[in-house]
Amino acid sequence: MFATINAVHAYSDRMPEALIWLVFAVGLAGGEALTGDMSLLMLAGGALAAAASSWLLGWPVWADGVVFLVVSVLLIAVVRPALRRRLVAPAGLQTGVQALEGKSALVIDRVAGDRGQVKLDGQLWTARPFNDGDIYEPGERVTVVHIDGATAVVWKDT
Repeated sequence: MFATINAVHAYSDRMPEALIWLVFAVGLAGGEALTGDMSLLMLAGGALAAAASSWLLGWPVWADGVVFLVVSVLLIAVVRPALRRRLVAPAGLQTGVQALEGKSALVIDRVAGDRGQVKLDGQLWTARPFNDGDIYEPGERVTVVHIDGATAVVWKDT
C-alpha cells in the first residue's frame, strides 16, 4: 500500500513540470493559428513531447529541454516541408493572355504601324510594334510585350 502511495506521490511531483510544458504547447499552437507558418506548430509538438517525457519518465528539466529541442528540430526539418508542400497551393499559373506575355513569336506578315501578323503558340495573331517606328519583316523573331485586345504588341530584342 505504501508503494502505491509513493508511486502516486512521485507522479504528482512531476506533474507541475509536465503541466508547464503542456501549457507552453497549447500557447504555441494558439500562436500558430495567428501566423499560419507551421513553425510554431512544430515547436508545439516539441513542447508536447517534452511534457510527455516529463510526466512519463520523470527526467530533470534540462533533459525535458533537450527532448523539446531535438523533437522541434526534427519536426521543423522533416515534417514542416512535407506539410507545407501538401497544404500550401503553388503559385498560380498564368492563364489566358497573361500566359502569352513574354513569349517569342514569329513574324508572318510585315508588322508595322497598326498591321501585321505573328504566329504565337501555333496561332495567328494580329500584331503591332511596341515602338511606333519599328518595322519587323516576315521570318523575324519578336517578343510579345503584352496583349491589347486581340492584338499582340511585339518588340524585337536587339
